Amino acid sequence: MGRKKVEAASVTLTNQRAARLCRLLTLLGDGPQTRQQLLRRLKLDVRGFYRDLEALRDLGVEVTTGDDNRYTLAGGLDDALSRLPFPDPGLNFRDVQQLAKGDTIAHRKLKQRINTFLGSNGRATNSAKPR
Repeated sequence: MGRKKVEAASVTLTNQRAARLCRLLTLLGDGPQTRQQLLRRLKLDVRGFYRDLEALRDLGVEVTTGDDNRYTLAGGLDDALSRLPFPDPGLNFRDVQQLAKGDTIAHRKLKQRINTFLGSNGRATNSAKPR
C-alpha cells in the first residue's frame, strides 16, 4: 500500500524544523550527498536525520539512496520546495489581503483562502448563530 500524500498547507512545522528541512532540500538540490556530509552540514544526529527524511516523504518529497550510499533528491528542487509548508508568519488579516493582490498562482490561492474564510457575504464568518 502506498503512502498517502499530505497537503503542505495541512502540516504545521516549527520554524526550526521548517528551516532545517529547507536547508536539507537545498543541499540535496546541489547534488548527491553522503549521510555524514548532511549530518555535519545540518548539525544533526542520525535519529533527527531519519525523522526529517520521514517528514519529507510524508510531504511527498522523494529522497533516494544510490549504490554509492549518497542521498539524492528524486525530483527537482523547486518541486520539493513547493511541497514544504511555510511556518505561520504571524500575519494579520490586512497583511494577507495586501499580499493577495496580484495575478500569480500564489496570489490566486491566497485570494481563494480569503474568500473561503469570509464566505459569500464578504464578512468574516462566525459559527455562532445570532440571537
